[in-house]
Amino acid sequence: MIYVSHQRPVNVPGEPALTRTDVWDGLVLKANNALPFVPQMTYCEVVNRISDTTFDRDIDYAGDRFTERITLEEPSRVVFTRIAGPVLGTIVNEIEGPDTDLQLRFSFALTVSGVEGGSADERAYAETMTDAYLQAVDATLQAMRRVKDGTHADA
Repeated sequence: MIYVSHQRPVNVPGEPALTRTDVWDGLVLKANNALPFVPQMTYCEVVNRISDTTFDRDIDYAGDRFTERITLEEPSRVVFTRIAGPVLGTIVNEIEGPDTDLQLRFSFALTVSGVEGGSADERAYAETMTDAYLQAVDATLQAMRRVKDGTHADA
């Protein structure tokens, strides 16, 4: 099992400031269509709406196809549960901290099919995955800023 958790500040000097609502709205957009938010993703389509807060989507990420069940836990957390594909588990995007110091935490707990737990291969995969997810966190925050200033395609 690979478990990684990282936190990034939402607001940084020189960038448009985001409110908790801006970040939540951005996470909802990302859950429905992650393509503008995750550079490594090449396909994303909602395939089954279970309720207003739960749905399934198919994605292509790094050349692999996955099905994820998305659960929106307003106002602060989105859970992506991988239910099909070569890497299964849970990814969580969570808004943390007071309004004056908002943080965006991305955590994942994943199992890679065909890779022994605790092996060098799993550690190498975890490092690659961590780097890609940190890039996705930064891209997500940038896309949220574009939504706020009206330059995002889904705005």
